[in-house]
Amino acid sequence: MKTFFTVLGASIAFFLTVAMFGTAGWDRPPLVTSQNGFRGTAMAQVETRADAAEVKDANVAPAPADPAEPGGELASQSYQNVQVLKNVTTNEFNRLMASMAEWVAPEQGCAYCHNTENMADDTMYQHKVARRMLQMTQHINSTWKDNHVGNAGVTCYTCHRGQPVPANIWFTDPGPAAASGIIPRNNGQNMAKASVGLASLPYDTLTEYLTTSNIDEKAIRVNGTTALPTSKGKPIQDAEKTFGLMIHMSQGLGVNCTFCHNTRAISNWSQSTPQRTTAWHGIRLVRDLNGNYMEPLTSTFPANRLGALGDVPKVNCTTCHNGVNKPLNGANVIDAYPELAGPVAAATTVPTPAAPPEPKPQ
Repeated sequence: MKTFFTVLGASIAFFLTVAMFGTAGWDRPPLVTSQNGFRGTAMAQVETRADAAEVKDANVAPAPADPAEPGGELASQSYQNVQVLKNVTTNEFNRLMASMAEWVAPEQGCAYCHNTENMADDTMYQHKVARRMLQMTQHINSTWKDNHVGNAGVTCYTCHRGQPVPANIWFTDPGPAAASGIIPRNNGQNMAKASVGLASLPYDTLTEYLTTSNIDEKAIRVNGTTALPTSKGKPIQDAEKTFGLMIHMSQGLGVNCTFCHNTRAISNWSQSTPQRTTAWHGIRLVRDLNGNYMEPLTSTFPANRLGALGDVPKVNCTTCHNGVNKPLNGANVIDAYPELAGPVAAATTVPTPAAPPEPKPQ
């Protein structure tokens, strides 16, 4: 009897295995590979064609509005309280305002930012924030053109995607409440936060590296350049926070480590791809935007728009990239809206970003 059940069980297992392989779609799905480095270095991005197509379709730039009729008086002559787009013609101004409504608040329209009975009224906080965001967009397209955004540029749609509040903003995480009143020193780990890919990494990584008005603070230097330590290095906590930032950037751009690094020599700039330099500037761009544009708006936002610790919504890599290494698949969005390319007001000018330095041995 025992032998019978053994044979029966083996037979059932065999036929179930055949059925599983024969009917459950075990064929490998079609893959697409993008090579980032030299052949033989395994520096490539591999993904299924279906996933690649889905992400690409989700990042399509909207068609620009029809060009404005040339000529006419300036917007500052036609309308009251125009502070940013003073040198834009009325026709160009109206075209941009209509586009902004579609980019940011298609359901609410002009009423999202304006008192429609008095369009010059500044009492709505959205009006004040939108003015500052216009300056921020001009600043990105001018100051960071050569170092990060290139000729493609950005518009309000790059981040907002038809939503009044961009999907990928963040606030400083207050951390878990300690019932005993004593907060353990765990380096912010084991909290399963989306900002670090639900990994056992510090949840406050973005606060650590992406919020400062001094864009050159918090240099990321945790990689040794020798096989064995030659000097007192960084604490392991800094390494964990750095890795958390790298996970965030990887997910935000939809790439793996080899998009920027040759993993046989992570710290070596000469063996890295050009994208690493672009990403180096990108970190400083985010710091610039949060420190010089978002954080100064703290008193402008109402309390219900602030985080648990009273901080403003801030940007990170995902805010613009939304899962692709080039926002909106690299579409050129600025040529159709040259008024968003500059100029930058003197009050918001920051020093031109420097070139990334060679890391020193730790």
